[in-house]
Amino acid sequence: MTKIHFHKNDLPDGVTFDKAVAVDSETMGLKPYRDRLCLIQLSGGDGEAHLVQFEKGKYDAPNLKALFTNPDIEKIFHFARFDLQVIKYYLKVDCQPVYCTKMASKLCRTFTERHGLREICMELLGVELDKENQSSDWGAHELSEEQMIYAANDVLYLHQIRDILDQKVEREGRKDMLNEINRFLRTRADLDRLGFRETDIFAHH
Repeated sequence: MTKIHFHKNDLPDGVTFDKAVAVDSETMGLKPYRDRLCLIQLSGGDGEAHLVQFEKGKYDAPNLKALFTNPDIEKIFHFARFDLQVIKYYLKVDCQPVYCTKMASKLCRTFTERHGLREICMELLGVELDKENQSSDWGAHELSEEQMIYAANDVLYLHQIRDILDQKVEREGRKDMLNEINRFLRTRADLDRLGFRETDIFAHH
């Protein structure tokens, strides 16, 4: 049974992760400058999730910052491009090293255009995620039980998904490419943050 730990404004002292931590974030919307960071979810892949809820403007979070900048702990995201931008804007740190399961899926599951977490969980793990609370009010003072379960589910399976996708990427001979993409994601997030989200700077014109 999933165990969910709830914290305010930072991880408490003593909470540690070994080698890799799954990470996700919930915001008030999709524009970081306008829509504040409300929640960060973390899991060590052990069936437990840690939810860190932020009060408005309280983003000091030294323990979270230390985790995100620890070079020995891989941060696993699904669509890291968005979360990295949010974390950089509110916590003022760059996450490294990073692994994005969405990028891995796009490199090895080229037979489909369905690379959402819900579809991947169903195909690879036989787990059906309930996405009903995806657009709920994450800025609420108290989160509902349904919101907390939804938030936890976004990180509980990422370790398993990473391992399966990594094998498929390796099989297709694209592991080096994925490694380079994961390294580039920090720059891609910075481009988004600087207003180049819809601009392909690599295009000829």
